[in-house]
Amino acid sequence: MSRGKAIIVRVQCPELGTKRIDTKGNESIADFMNKIQKTFELGDIGWNVYKTREKKDIIKTSRSKTLDSCKVKHGDMLYLFTQTTHTGERPGSSATIDTSPFTNTVQENEVDLLLYKEDGKIDRNRDEQLCHHGPSGKCLHCVPLEPFDEKYLATCDPPIKYLSFHSYLRKLTSGVDKGKFANLENVTCKIKEGCKEHPPWPGGICTKCQPTALTLQRQRYRHVDYIMFENPGICDQFLNYWRSTGNQRIGIMFGRYEPHKDIPLGIRAVVVAIYEPPQINSKNRIELLEDPLEETVNKFGSRLGLVPVGWIFTDLVADDLTKGTVKNFRGNVDSHFLSAEECIMAAQYQNKYLNPCKYSSDGYFGSKFVTVIVTGDQTGQIHFEGYQVSSVCMSLVRDNCLIPTKDAPELGYIKESSNEQYVPDVFYTDKDEYGNEATQLARPLPVEYLLVDMGAAFPVEPQYTFRLADRPFPKENRTTTGQVQDFNALIQHMEQFPPSKFMEAVSDFHLLLYLATSDMLPLKERIVGLLEAVKTGDESLAHHFKKTEEWATVEELMAAHAPNPGLSREGSYVGPGASPLPPIGSSSSVWTCAHCTFHNKADNQSCEMCSLPRQ
Repeated sequence: MSRGKAIIVRVQCPELGTKRIDTKGNESIADFMNKIQKTFELGDIGWNVYKTREKKDIIKTSRSKTLDSCKVKHGDMLYLFTQTTHTGERPGSSATIDTSPFTNTVQENEVDLLLYKEDGKIDRNRDEQLCHHGPSGKCLHCVPLEPFDEKYLATCDPPIKYLSFHSYLRKLTSGVDKGKFANLENVTCKIKEGCKEHPPWPGGICTKCQPTALTLQRQRYRHVDYIMFENPGICDQFLNYWRSTGNQRIGIMFGRYEPHKDIPLGIRAVVVAIYEPPQINSKNRIELLEDPLEETVNKFGSRLGLVPVGWIFTDLVADDLTKGTVKNFRGNVDSHFLSAEECIMAAQYQNKYLNPCKYSSDGYFGSKFVTVIVTGDQTGQIHFEGYQVSSVCMSLVRDNCLIPTKDAPELGYIKESSNEQYVPDVFYTDKDEYGNEATQLARPLPVEYLLVDMGAAFPVEPQYTFRLADRPFPKENRTTTGQVQDFNALIQHMEQFPPSKFMEAVSDFHLLLYLATSDMLPLKERIVGLLEAVKTGDESLAHHFKKTEEWATVEELMAAHAPNPGLSREGSYVGPGASPLPPIGSSSSVWTCAHCTFHNKADNQSCEMCSLPRQ
């Protein structure tokens, strides 16, 4: 065979079938690998090519070697195995691992375990015109469809743009090998450490340690398909901060994940409360501060059966105060959906809350953590939009490769390599002025290549994991607006409920968090019982907690702090028949608080420092 002659090479893959590659004998191995990647639409997953089905005689990527030098001839069959390289290996490298999906013991989310057990098939009714069999038979026109059937998803109203993650997994495991080679690989943009063949970067680099160049494609699946707020009150309380100050606000959404029946094998994030971490707010920006209670709050949430499911932030500007409208400056042709800076922050959160997955050799893949932005829609009404960034964006941010641009919020920028850091080339495909696909270097990069979107709304019938009082307990970290979580706020909240409504009174996320974290109240050791009562809705558990010595102490403090010093326990939460509380008073010029030792004026009935009552 003469060099340069056109040849056809067949490439077979267990999951993706057999395809023909048009090439030439003098084409470099690297160019041939790029053709394979494009033909099979491999995107950013790892893969290797071998000369034999038994994974022998691997063909390594090379710019200097050609197909002729590797003795690849016209009509030869090569064998492609996807996702079998270590994280960070280039396609064609020789390091492989056992990719059985059950080699790792991974504690996956409960919703994932439920969806693994579901069939996921899409049932279809018998077509009276096309089906010529009996009522119990099935044919091509009425047989159930796979959950990843794209034609069916496109005909839904509204069309389903993305596969659910579990539909995507079913697609990977639907071949004749039943997922034997299914392994989700986390992309890495860092040089593989420990290479002995050359000095460390920037002194040298080779194909064994060099991270693969990436060609970005829009992600075809999403880990979460819908975001549901249990009731409008959750968001109203969050938005009241903007309504009262005009400043923007960030919150962490707590809730749970559950199956979403409207999308085949779908998942929805159900939001039941919004925690507001320490932050500095203004009309145009938000600065998050270090939260000393972050770990405590997450443990507190887990006691209630809740996890952080996402973050929410406002980007609202009032338009017409008389009509109550807000400006629309996102999501139209002249603006952006999320800015590059917001995408980076979303990726940081998603990297913090990774998704456990048995199909990944790392034990995790992607994230279920969602982003909700509150902004104005085209009609000037407050609107909720849900997003996630792709797993590739998570890797780019994790490895410090993606940065925002200075003047264009809709554009990100892939850093250039320096003496301190090697950054692989990142490309994306776009249409040129003639309608042809053109490959562009991601400097800059439109952030829509990194986004997947989803709906965010409220159910027709509101749900209430936590009760909404007429005067809800103040939210955390809102002291600048005069909302303070202190003992006075606790008294005012409990005064709204008679003693018989104790369960309803304490069924408030922010109140429970205050009780669980307050150093002034003796409840930290006992709060677990109350949290379990609220979690399960068990009135008997709540009644048992109400009888504890610790809660009795809190009730005595509340009764002593009430406007009438002579208030008896009969009207408090301690119960009827209790003896009157001792009188409050002292003839000394100052009195010392028994809780924080602060010296108070004689006429003060509560401590100026900790707000607890004088005893």
